[in-house]
Amino acid sequence: MSCRVLIVEDEIFVATDLEFLVEDLGFEPIGIAADQSSALQLAENADVALVDLNLRDGPTGIGIGRELAERHGVSVIYLTANPAQLGSGVEGTLGVLAKPASESALKQAITFAVQCHNHQPAEPPPALQRFDVRPEIQAAG
Repeated sequence: MSCRVLIVEDEIFVATDLEFLVEDLGFEPIGIAADQSSALQLAENADVALVDLNLRDGPTGIGIGRELAERHGVSVIYLTANPAQLGSGVEGTLGVLAKPASESALKQAITFAVQCHNHQPAEPPPALQRFDVRPEIQAAG
């Protein structure tokens, strides 16, 4: 199952760690974007995106994730130290993983996003706060 993963992160050490994790899982990292312009330039090549909220050009991550999902059909997971900034979520995106996240949680979230993108049955990882599930269903499920 091949999948192209875009990393939208302006902290280079975090971004390269994510890139190595993507490769370890057997997926193809297509690039690291530190701002909105570079993220959108790579959008048409991406299947999945890991998106931080606060980037080199400011708090543009929410809009980047929305555009990647709505216009380009990318499965988006936000990675941020401030999940509360997303409120009840961003329509069309999968959810948010709080930073710092363990390597295991990151691998589970990436795998989940790939499975969703490929329309495969997928169990969301425990660390991922989902957006597209109502809270009463999420708690019951």
